[in-house]
Amino acid sequence: MFRQFMLGKIHRCTVTRASLDYVGSITVDSVLMEAAGFEENEKVEIYNLTNGQRLETYVIPGRPGEGEIGINGAAAHLVKAGHLVIVASYGWLSEEEISGHAPKVIFVDSKNRITSHPD
Repeated sequence: MFRQFMLGKIHRCTVTRASLDYVGSITVDSVLMEAAGFEENEKVEIYNLTNGQRLETYVIPGRPGEGEIGINGAAAHLVKAGHLVIVASYGWLSEEEISGHAPKVIFVDSKNRITSHPD
């Protein structure tokens, strides 16, 4: 049997831009992606702390070290620049994998710079 668990999370990051004129996705600073364990094109969920909206999309890497959290496409109707969000990924684990699993949770400041992480 497989059960679904959180794999990684960026907690309370600040959206730096929202653009309707894009195919879709969320652009995340590649440094943040790596720290949270996100892979390019991986499905993520976005929880908007500012207005309560929740959505899912896929992640694409942004320029490293710039703190970019960019909402692209139709999601820009739900999430705006300046909003606080949580970005999380989930995956299926076998019973054997569960006991050794620890999600990669990172915390950031208002400029999306990492303040703490699991490593």
